[in-house]
Amino acid sequence: MVGVTSLPVVSQVSLATSRRSKRIYIGTYTKKSSQGVYVYRWKPESGEMEEIGLAAKTPNPSFLALSPNHNDLYCVNEQDHTTGNVSAFAIDHTTGKLTPKNIVPSGGSAPCNLTTDHAGHALFVANYGSGSVSSYQILAGGDLSQPVSNIFFKGHSIDPERQKEAHTHCTTVSPNNKFLLVNDLGLDRILVFHFDPKTAKLTPNDPPYYGAVPGSGPRNLTFHPNGKWAYSIAEMGSIIECMDWNGEKGTLTRFQVISSLPKEHKSPSDAATVQVHPNGRFLYGSNRGDDSITAFSIDPTNGHLTLLQRISCEGGSPRHFAVAPGGGWLVVGNQDTANIVILKCDPETGKLASTGRQYPLDSPVCIVFD
Repeated sequence: MVGVTSLPVVSQVSLATSRRSKRIYIGTYTKKSSQGVYVYRWKPESGEMEEIGLAAKTPNPSFLALSPNHNDLYCVNEQDHTTGNVSAFAIDHTTGKLTPKNIVPSGGSAPCNLTTDHAGHALFVANYGSGSVSSYQILAGGDLSQPVSNIFFKGHSIDPERQKEAHTHCTTVSPNNKFLLVNDLGLDRILVFHFDPKTAKLTPNDPPYYGAVPGSGPRNLTFHPNGKWAYSIAEMGSIIECMDWNGEKGTLTRFQVISSLPKEHKSPSDAATVQVHPNGRFLYGSNRGDDSITAFSIDPTNGHLTLLQRISCEGGSPRHFAVAPGGGWLVVGNQDTANIVILKCDPETGKLASTGRQYPLDSPVCIVFD
């Protein structure tokens, strides 16, 4: 494989925010009427979706990742708690349909998340059931290699029911394309690995992990566009941990913990997804059970969060959401009520507003703008 040059943080951000998105791909659970990955035409001016249809028939594509060149799409196949696969597809840029390339084992059970490195040479998968992470080379033409690294985590945390063992939930590549961060809900850790983009081999960092708030269950992580701050949302604790990121040492240092729920909230709720607005001024988190999206402002001097708003997601169990390129819209997938909801996003204030637009789709669990 050719050598990899790390993209500067500014270039990554400008590419992500300037590209004009034309389609949305949505991964689903195929336990009822859904059959796989669906594709919609996206209208950025009006914030409307137009259904194109089934892009690829594939079992339980519960998380999706686009290649950096937008030629290929990858998905996990979260079949059960004993096996799992990863599927590669070529994108037809005219129709939006997906053509199968190859399928490889996920290296563990119940794969639930995947991502590519910023140069498109490596792919990483989190296996929730087995508490493990796997890495792959992205070969010429976009096919996937067999697993290169396959690392199983051992241990437990303080919750006797949900944290008896490792439950790996998220893979995130650092802005400088040198490290892989792995959220593990069962261990209350964010593990950090060096990776070689040429081979996709993972090597534990020193120190090998960041210790999250005990019993919180870190689920999903995102970086600020400046590359200096990281934000992790915890499923069990419904909190957001705000951390300084040292891109040379591969270390995280906590500077704030803030709830994603209001103080008066009493009923059970599991936080799910966290994302920073493309302009870097706001952050959003989704709450299942409370069925809401919480908005925060980000202090530009130190990364601290301040609550702005909590708004209904207009459905049940907002498993995943995505802020549209350009930052004018937020699209939510409500897993339990089988609907996609469009919220208007004000890039100046960060606040969200209902548009009244909803689209039916069985068990939507991942949303990706192409």
